[in-house]
Amino acid sequence: MKSKTEKLLDELVKLHPKYIDLSLDRLKLLLKKLDNPQDHLPKTIHIAGTNGKGSVQSFIRNILLNNGYKCDAYISPHLSRFNERIILNNQEVSTKKLYETLKFVKKINNNKPITFFEITTAAAFMLFKQSKSDFLILETGLGGRLDATNIIPKKFCSILTPISFDHEEFLGKTLKKIASEKLGIVKNCEFVLVGKQKKELKDYIQKKLNKFENKYFYGKEFRVIKSLKNKFEIEIDRKKYFYTKPSLNGKHQNENASISIYFAKKMKNLGYKLNTKKINAAIKKTLWPGRLEVINYKNKKIILDGSHNIDGAEKLNDFLKTERIKPIVLFGMLNNKKASLFLDKIKKRISKVLAIKIPGEKNSFKTKQINKICDLHSIKCENVTDINDALKYFRTNQEKVYLITGSLYLIGKIRSRLI
Repeated sequence: MKSKTEKLLDELVKLHPKYIDLSLDRLKLLLKKLDNPQDHLPKTIHIAGTNGKGSVQSFIRNILLNNGYKCDAYISPHLSRFNERIILNNQEVSTKKLYETLKFVKKINNNKPITFFEITTAAAFMLFKQSKSDFLILETGLGGRLDATNIIPKKFCSILTPISFDHEEFLGKTLKKIASEKLGIVKNCEFVLVGKQKKELKDYIQKKLNKFENKYFYGKEFRVIKSLKNKFEIEIDRKKYFYTKPSLNGKHQNENASISIYFAKKMKNLGYKLNTKKINAAIKKTLWPGRLEVINYKNKKIILDGSHNIDGAEKLNDFLKTERIKPIVLFGMLNNKKASLFLDKIKKRISKVLAIKIPGEKNSFKTKQINKICDLHSIKCENVTDINDALKYFRTNQEKVYLITGSLYLIGKIRSRLI
């Protein structure tokens, strides 16, 4: 049975026929009725990009918390429950506070058309205004320029993580068009950090940011030089330093961590007190569920990775190659994603696919569609009917290593059953 908060969230979905409809006009009208909470937020760190937003957010949040600063965060999507999206000084918003705020915002909106992400972002802004923390880290939901989070007038810092193909139907069919949308978050801030980008985007992004003085690029002002067993070496403003390796799996996490380390350096230059030992400790303890996360389940190793685009598939492939494993893959994906290209990227590193339709997601690929894709790429494929069937397969099959991938929605449905 659904809780009253879940029922309320379902009601909010129905306020606008389109789940995604990029515009700031509806949200502006609602926020005005709410006395513009977006004008009274903590110092805001705004993050856009295709991959890595969550990891960078988590690294920076832990660095700030470890150094004594209060920090809020806005994250999407959630894995298990909506509360995960709104972090108030390192605690998920309480269900009571979440319900009361959503109910109030829904009443003020008075059934006017507004997307789910817009109205829940308005509620989040109200909670962040009340929290009185030192900093707020905002992840964009989709894109940047017209994303609901981009309605805030002033920011402390804007960060661009790696940009690649995803959501082309909303952001554009070329990398430059996608980058242009994400660059829309760069405004009214003290400095900009740009993470590692594809070669064809480097010059384009640099030209777009020429009017902005305080901008710092991966590969120019900071970069990872090499990775060792327990530490990695980075170059910062032409000087070399060693930092503790992240606990997060995948060599790309060193690059994500380097963004957070350079962010800390810029903060120190602005007079904020941050301790290097505490920065190292923060990087080491950072966890980000569902992103190359390894769980032991019934004496089996289960790798959870919510990758759902081609860049994510490439990073997943690198991880499997480095680990020298060929797991059986439980695969489910939303049907607006490029399942064929995704599976083609990892097919040499997997032994078989277990096809599943993501429970509760009407826009998920059906198992027979996944079967056809696997046939196209000569990948062995079986069907599982639901999560119970998948878990039974894990328990009874002789194989010791499994990978669950293709969608964060799939990870969210199954993760709580594994831990």
